[in-house]
Amino acid sequence: MIIDDEVLAVLTAIVLIASVLSAALIIPRHTEPFLALGLLGGKGKIGDYPRTVVAGTPINLYVFIANYQGKAVFLEVVAKIGSKGNIPTNTTPLDAPPIWEYSVILDNGENITVPVQLTLTQEGMNQAIVFELWIFNATAGSWRYTGQWNHLYVNVTRGVTP
Repeated sequence: MIIDDEVLAVLTAIVLIASVLSAALIIPRHTEPFLALGLLGGKGKIGDYPRTVVAGTPINLYVFIANYQGKAVFLEVVAKIGSKGNIPTNTTPLDAPPIWEYSVILDNGENITVPVQLTLTQEGMNQAIVFELWIFNATAGSWRYTGQWNHLYVNVTRGVTP
């Protein structure tokens, strides 16, 4: 049986496509493990963040946490108060006492949105509400700062908000 040139071309294309698809499925994909931390407004969405708050009045926010480390992890979000120019870096957490903490174990691919209610009592301009993400290192038996953080600047006033 003699194979026509067109039939040979179609068979070659099928074999080539099948080979490429097989290789793509066999070769393992390496994904970079990561954690995510997000700050959401009072309605649980990006935006609608308070800019001015009354001292002693609760502020409602939400924190979004996601785990894509490839394994279950024990995480903690810590809220602290900083100021303009006094916020964390990617290597150093803010040197301030926590005003709110939340701990959770998340499996790989899991996420959670957590309501946060904070009450600021100290009046001042450009106060930074800082949220830091920490991970528990089971080998060392201690918490390690992940270098991930978010912050929101607010003006804390006495009396009624404008």
